[in-house]
Amino acid sequence: MGNIRHPRRGSLQYWPRKRAKHSLARVRSWIAESKAKPLAFIGYKAGMTHLMLTDNRPKSLTKGESIAVPSTIIECPPLKVAGLAFYKMTMNGLQKVTSLISNPEKHLSRLIPLAKKQPKEFPAPETFDDLRLLVHTTTESIPAGTKKPKLLEVAIGGTKDEKIKYAQSLLGKELAITDVFDPGNQVDVRGITKGKGFQGTVKRYGVPVRQHKAEKTKRGIATLGSWTPKRVEFTVAQPGRMGYHLRTEYNKQILKIGTKGSEVTPAGGITKYGLVRNSYLLLKGSVMGPRKRAVVMTAPYRPNYKVPKDAPEITYISK
Repeated sequence: MGNIRHPRRGSLQYWPRKRAKHSLARVRSWIAESKAKPLAFIGYKAGMTHLMLTDNRPKSLTKGESIAVPSTIIECPPLKVAGLAFYKMTMNGLQKVTSLISNPEKHLSRLIPLAKKQPKEFPAPETFDDLRLLVHTTTESIPAGTKKPKLLEVAIGGTKDEKIKYAQSLLGKELAITDVFDPGNQVDVRGITKGKGFQGTVKRYGVPVRQHKAEKTKRGIATLGSWTPKRVEFTVAQPGRMGYHLRTEYNKQILKIGTKGSEVTPAGGITKYGLVRNSYLLLKGSVMGPRKRAVVMTAPYRPNYKVPKDAPEITYISK
């Protein structure tokens, strides 16, 4: 008889399997950037397509040849810089000191509580150590069916003086995708996966379906564990909610940043999305989540230095 090898079903890499608290992914840490510019941008997943491009990888077997590459269309409407958040370094890390909101829009009160009297001047530089942009999407440019704008705090690169000067020039204005990223850059994509509802152990953890003579159930596990210890271990596969998790994909290359949505939109619009009316970018590969879901693209935390810094030449876009 051969060796019996039966590894456990389901990955413990993501544990506990909790659902995300919000449809917009949070950013826990920011990289250090020498240039004064925003380090993140919010986009909406429109769908996928495939491109024909000239391979520019130096050590590729198909260098210089035309290859087919799957790509994700991310619509990037401009972001409104509504305010600033100021932080002070303490023993417990950065703590928010105060915030400054300039001319808040009406729908912004649906997202955060707004004080009746907002401070109109910058606090003294010695009272804070870091500041971040408070940006949100505009209701006029987000995809059809999404009513609430998305709100996010975005870190800024550069020194403290450069951050203050850059934030003052940007307060109350709009932020475009070209102000943050360039074609060929790598980005880390943070998003929320598709929610699949309450699922059984076979779909949720991939446990094998039991034979037809099994007692009680076929699409379930045979035992909840040993008699002792007298508890159910957390490693035991059990049914429950599946999907809607926060996930991060590293080093997704930007193949193109375009301004005309007609370049990637078919005649009848993208299925389950519609027309791309704003600026867009093409990311290499797939992105988590369904259509119309907002994703956060940040500067790469651990970039892959084997990826060329220049974007390849695109010869054909399927639509």
